[in-house]
Amino acid sequence: MQTRPIGRTGLKTHPFSLGTMTFGTQTPEADAHRQLDIAVEAGINLIDTAELYPVNPIAAETCGNSEAIVGNWLEKSGRRNDVLIATKVAGSGAKAIRNGAPISPETIITAVEASLKRLKTDTIDLYQLHWPNRGSYHFRQNWTFSAAGQDTADSLAHISDVLETLGRLVDAGKIRHIGLSNESAWGTAQFLRIAEAQGLPRVATIQNEYSLLCRHYDLDLAELSHHEEVGLLAFSPLATGLLTGKYSGDTIPQGSRRSHNAELGGRLSPQSLSVADEYVALATAHGLDPVHMALAFCTSRPFMAASIVGATTSSQLAHLLKGAELKLSDEVLEGIQAIYRRTPMPM
Repeated sequence: MQTRPIGRTGLKTHPFSLGTMTFGTQTPEADAHRQLDIAVEAGINLIDTAELYPVNPIAAETCGNSEAIVGNWLEKSGRRNDVLIATKVAGSGAKAIRNGAPISPETIITAVEASLKRLKTDTIDLYQLHWPNRGSYHFRQNWTFSAAGQDTADSLAHISDVLETLGRLVDAGKIRHIGLSNESAWGTAQFLRIAEAQGLPRVATIQNEYSLLCRHYDLDLAELSHHEEVGLLAFSPLATGLLTGKYSGDTIPQGSRRSHNAELGGRLSPQSLSVADEYVALATAHGLDPVHMALAFCTSRPFMAASIVGATTSSQLAHLLKGAELKLSDEVLEGIQAIYRRTPMPM
């Protein structure tokens, strides 16, 4: 399996990263540990979590449990040196943590200390900002997003303050590298510019949503990734299960994410179901598993560092991994492009 660079850090990642956002709610700890074992044995070396996790649902009493489950596995398995740990600091809107306080130097320091304790490690390999204080067009907010209310000077001062804080944490050995999440091209460019001007940590990755049904990244961010060597960590590469075909016919399988989140975070609509069915049919017509086709498409993208694969159960993870080596034919890629041209924004 060919590895991918993590920005300019010198670190490499398997094309898949293991996501842990269900660890502690939908996924009990014993099965979460099985997933971690399976992932590492398959060569996956990047484990992604967050202080906000688990989700489905998000609750104050469970926030941090996913990190704790990963930490317990690290302690039990003794495999800390075999994996890279990525986690995130939450911010505005995450009422379950610090009452939704925005990201600041103070909240970052508090969050890092708490994450290190839960993860039972001395350092975090990749520390990410879960979303920008100034707002974001992600999570279906692209339909109403406007930057008109943002204050440029305040945004730039905030970025500088955050980078200075992260720089101190790097110097202290508590984090190694930094990344962004749910960011824009402008925001990422400012982090890069200020870091270079002030000798502060450089952004290595952007963790944004990307799948056959959500391809915002193909435009300005893809260009930025190419020139600045900042790779994408794609979350929801299966569009929260839509691309598996399990919701075809508007069904709600027991134990699925839709059984906990009926609208799949705003992704579910007659149009998104219909287009997902087109991709499933394309895969079937070429003798491919729809899951494997969707993930192979993400892996094929030139800006991709890793697709974050999350599974409710270890058996689902084992199935995902069966397609890890799949390369899509030109005919399949042409079929994908034809669907994309007809319906570029189905969600």
